[in-house]
Amino acid sequence: MNLSNIISKLQNRQPGILGQEQFRKSAVLLPLIEVENEIHILFEVRSMKMRSQPGDICFPGGKIDSIDKDPRACAIRETTEELGINEAAIDDIIPLDYIVADSGRMIYPFIGSITNLDQIQPSEAEVEEVFTVPLAFFLQTKPDVYKVDVQVVPEENFPFDLIVGGENYNWHTRQIDELFYQYDGKVIWGLTAKILTHFLALLDKK
Repeated sequence: MNLSNIISKLQNRQPGILGQEQFRKSAVLLPLIEVENEIHILFEVRSMKMRSQPGDICFPGGKIDSIDKDPRACAIRETTEELGINEAAIDDIIPLDYIVADSGRMIYPFIGSITNLDQIQPSEAEVEEVFTVPLAFFLQTKPDVYKVDVQVVPEENFPFDLIVGGENYNWHTRQIDELFYQYDGKVIWGLTAKILTHFLALLDKK
């Protein structure tokens, strides 16, 4: 292969995220809903029967399946399945920034408005309960922030003899912020809190 072959093969490509084919991709919807003439954000409490993160507070959403034509379609489908509403009840769907997590996940968040709270019939298999929080609360409340150390732990048979420094190699410990909102006995944290904070920052832009 010569230089012209290499250039012709690569010159029109668009960059992506390295290794994204192996990432677990999911999409979520941050639902906005009007309650007594005030904008609220709707949250779910994950069913205690769920294998992953039972009891955690989250937005509707889940894994992007082959039947989903894109992340937006996934966010809509998962929301309809989990809240027991039809697609026509969801309007004004707008993408937020997507997340690439260290755990090998990509999350595509969207906002959307749900027209009628009374129509919601949560899936018993996935949702323990739903509740809403006034948007004004979040606009007036800063989250508590705690640091988490993310460490590198090589597996037992890691080939230390192949790297400079060997077993004394200086792996860097990184800190990430974990955000916590507390409202009426409910604790909103993790990726849900990060997506929420990103949404609030967009509203705060001038």
